[in-house]
Amino acid sequence: MAAKSASKDIKRAKTHKGRRFLEAREPKLVENTKTTMFIRGGRTSEKVTQALKDLCMLKKPHSVLFRRKNVLRPFEDETSLEFFSKKNDASTFVFGSHSKKRPHNLVFGRFFDGHILDMVELGIEKFASLQEFKTEKCAAGTKPCLVFVGEVFDSDPEYARLKNLLIDMFRGPNAENVRLQGLEHVIQFTELDGKIFLRSYRIQLKKSGTRTPRVELEEIGPSLDLVKRRVKLASDDLWKRAVKKPKTLKPKKTKNVSHDSFGSKLANIHMQRQDYSKLQTRKMKGLKRKPDHQKDNSRAKKQRTAKRR
Repeated sequence: MAAKSASKDIKRAKTHKGRRFLEAREPKLVENTKTTMFIRGGRTSEKVTQALKDLCMLKKPHSVLFRRKNVLRPFEDETSLEFFSKKNDASTFVFGSHSKKRPHNLVFGRFFDGHILDMVELGIEKFASLQEFKTEKCAAGTKPCLVFVGEVFDSDPEYARLKNLLIDMFRGPNAENVRLQGLEHVIQFTELDGKIFLRSYRIQLKKSGTRTPRVELEEIGPSLDLVKRRVKLASDDLWKRAVKKPKTLKPKKTKNVSHDSFGSKLANIHMQRQDYSKLQTRKMKGLKRKPDHQKDNSRAKKQRTAKRR
């Protein structure tokens, strides 16, 4: 009976459209661009609601905004979030809530294998929306340049995992070629005195009198001052499984060939020892090579003069 009930739970496509839908949900060797869910809690403030909308605008078109309220407690019960992840095929989420104990609260998290991998809770202290910045905005879907300022993002394990989570959420699609005019958007995360400052800028390329343009940054919003609260990280074994690369994607090792951090190819070339006696040099009397019998005669003359002295 148990085998029959397990076979009933397996979904099998009956149409070509259903097969394509299930194939799109299957695990892939090369991950597609991750979709982020922006979920409103049972109780939210105007600040949290507007922050969710603005962050959703930064993530477009790979984002889903939940209009209705959802009574959830991510750190206590994860089943509802996992259900929403499977339904919307989303790998990351931002959950907004507001309470007396944790006012203006945002929870950033992501999934692995249909279950929550890690979550970080951040509280909003100051907030300025996109509408408050009367400047020209970047086009939707522009791949942003992510900048992290602060040594703590590399030294502290929790901040390092938060950095990895934010990169996973906002990095956008993989770009093989980069055009100078395509570098328009910058998202900066700065850590100072235990606070995280999120700022969004638009890159302006202005005339400089040379071929290289003068670069200026214009703040376009949103602007958030965040404070770290609760953190739930994956165990070491689960984290190793999540970041493990398939063997087919690992580059084949070539002897004496390596790559640096910028992707440049470096190689060690082994050459035979050169014979410097046959090296062509400038023809000067002082550099002219003497025959062996002349060398012996010069040595004998030097010895005679030394004895006379």
